[in-house]
Amino acid sequence: MALWSAPRSLAAAEVAEPETLAVAFARLLRTEGLEVPVGSVAAYAEALGAVGLAEPGPVYWAGRATLVHRSEDLPAYDRVFASYWLDQPMARALTEPPPTSVTLLTDDEDGSESDDAPSPEPESDVQALRYSSVEVLSQRDMSALTAAEWAEAERLISSLRIASEVRPSRRMRPVKRQTRGHPDLRGTVRRSLPSGGVPVKRAWRAPVDQARRMVFLLDVSGSMEPYARGLVRFAHAAVSSRRAGRVEVFTIGTRLTRITREMARRDPDAALSSAAAAVGDWSGGTRIGASIQAFNDTWGVRGMARGAVVVICSDGWDRGDPALVASEMARLSRVAWRVVWVNPLKATDGYAPLARGMAAALPFVDQFVEGHSVSSLERLAAIIAGPARREVVR
Repeated sequence: MALWSAPRSLAAAEVAEPETLAVAFARLLRTEGLEVPVGSVAAYAEALGAVGLAEPGPVYWAGRATLVHRSEDLPAYDRVFASYWLDQPMARALTEPPPTSVTLLTDDEDGSESDDAPSPEPESDVQALRYSSVEVLSQRDMSALTAAEWAEAERLISSLRIASEVRPSRRMRPVKRQTRGHPDLRGTVRRSLPSGGVPVKRAWRAPVDQARRMVFLLDVSGSMEPYARGLVRFAHAAVSSRRAGRVEVFTIGTRLTRITREMARRDPDAALSSAAAAVGDWSGGTRIGASIQAFNDTWGVRGMARGAVVVICSDGWDRGDPALVASEMARLSRVAWRVVWVNPLKATDGYAPLARGMAAALPFVDQFVEGHSVSSLERLAAIIAGPARREVVR
C-alpha cells in the first residue's frame, strides 16, 4: 500500500483534515529514523487545528515542538518537512534561526535596562547569558587569589555550616513508635496505673544521637602558607557551627600549639588574629611526626581523639623522621573514628604522594582529599559529616 500522497504546498493542504495530514507526516518521519509515538502525532494534530494551515511558520514549529525529541533528529525533520510541505527555498528561509543579540550579565546584574539604554531590534532574539563570579572563584586555587578575591573567598568559607558524624550515645529518650526503640519498663508501668495495672499502652525509649568530636591539626609551616589562611578559617567555621568544647583546633609546625580558645571568638578576623599571635612557629619549619606525637601523648590517646573525626591539613613535607610519622599515625588511627588528610597539592596534575611524611602517613589515613579551593572545602565539609569509613581515595 503506497504512502499518503502529501500535498506540495499549504494551499493544497487546506483541503485535508489536520489529523490526516499529521498521520501522513509522522509516517514519513518514521521512514527517516525518527521515533514518533502515537501521542506525539495526536498532539501535532491538535496543534495544527489550533494554529491553522495558512502560514508555514506555525506549522513548522508545531511539528518541531511535538514530534522532535532529540537534537540530532533536527536535520532529518527539516528535510521531511521541506519535501512534504514546502519547496526547498522556502524551507531554508523558514528553518534559519533569527539573528540573536547576546547580553552577558554577571551575578551582580539583574538584566534590567535603564530608560536611556537603546532597545534591541524588534526582529532580533535577545538572550541574556549569566555567569556567576562566585562559582568561578570557588574553583580557583587559593594560592592564586588576589586581595579582593581572598576577601570574597573568606566570606564563602565562613558561611559554611559544618557538622560532624553522629553516633548513638548511652543516653535514652522516649519515642512514640517502636522504630529503633527498646521497651521502657518504668514508663510502661507508669502508663498502666490508670488502667488498673494492665499495660494497655507500652512505652519505648531510643538512644540519643550525639555528634562526634572533631579535631583539626593544621599545618602552618612555610610550604603551607598559601593555604593555611583558608584552612584556619575553615576550622573557625567548624567551631562556630558546633557547641563549645566539641571542636578542637591545633596547629602543627616545629611544635604543637592548641588554638581552640582563640578559635572560639565569634568574629572570624579577630579569631584568626588571636590564633596568629598565639602560634609562634607560623610559616616556619615542619615536624609532623613530633607534632602528632605531642598531640597523642598530651591529648589524643588520653581521650580527645577517641571516637573523634581527626582532620589533618598538611602537604606532607616533613623535616623529621618518616618512621616517627608512621608510628604516631598508627597510634592515632587506633583511637580515632576517622582520620581525614587534606592535602592542597593533591589537586595538582600528576601529583603523587612521594613526600616522605605523606608517604609514611598515607597507610593510616581513612580519606585523602584535596583542599586547594573553596569548592574543595565544601566537599570536605560533606566528607566530615558523612558516614563513610576506610575509604581511602588516592
